[in-house]
Amino acid sequence: MKKIVAYLLLFFAFVSCEDNVKFNNPTFEGQKDNVFWRAIDAKVMLLSDGGLMVEGYTRNEIISLKTASITAQTYTLGIDDSNKVTYTYKDANGTITYETGDGIGEGEIVIEEYDAVNKTVSGTFKFNAENIYNNPLAGPLLNFQYGRFYKIPVTTEFIN
Repeated sequence: MKKIVAYLLLFFAFVSCEDNVKFNNPTFEGQKDNVFWRAIDAKVMLLSDGGLMVEGYTRNEIISLKTASITAQTYTLGIDDSNKVTYTYKDANGTITYETGDGIGEGEIVIEEYDAVNKTVSGTFKFNAENIYNNPLAGPLLNFQYGRFYKIPVTTEFIN
């Protein structure tokens, strides 16, 4: 009887072991107004002017991060339109748009790595964007903190 119990314990020890590892690669995520937010899809487009556009998508939302260059550096938001963030929310009630731009909002986009061989981009972002159409269904500011995009694939090259 002791042998049967020992064999059963040994059997369950081997059967109950499993690897449940989930990699978040690529990822586009952050804290939107202090609530965790993650895109279900993301892509990078190289722009014809030498910049890049990183976009993250959910069912109703699009975040576009535009920089003037693909160089690994910090891009300050709220100074001009060459470095800009646009957040759009669409539902049955309409569209809500937040932006940074020339004298609008603030923040930064940091390109940490542009991998030309594997065609991926990684970096961080944070921003306060303004409700540009003063839509009464949303607040005047949108805050994103601790934003991260990691190994997002370049899907389109040289678009306007």
